[in-house]
Amino acid sequence: MLSTYEIIIKPHITEKTVSLSYGREFVADEINVRKYTFVVNGNANKLQVKAAIEAIYNEGKEKGKNTIKVTDVHVIVMKGKKRRVGKNEGYRPDFKKAVVTLAAGQMLEDYGV
Repeated sequence: MLSTYEIIIKPHITEKTVSLSYGREFVADEINVRKYTFVVNGNANKLQVKAAIEAIYNEGKEKGKNTIKVTDVHVIVMKGKKRRVGKNEGYRPDFKKAVVTLAAGQMLEDYGV
């Protein structure tokens, strides 16, 4: 069984994922839906990712007040790209990432951006 900090490895920050974390541009913050992307353990499933995100970001908060609620999780296995250095060819390692959708009006303060 994996612990919560073994399931979530790091946030996956690219230009596209940062724009997803801002939500829609012309929508009020209380109804805006934001999506965040994380690199997760290769053996983790959607339920474990959801529980880990809620456990990490709700740690130390009172129940019901400003708690994070995950509404949806999409898990994607990214295959390693082919790379070469000089004459040597190889592949980058495969990794699994999860796109986490929060409830309307919620955001993660310390996502890494």
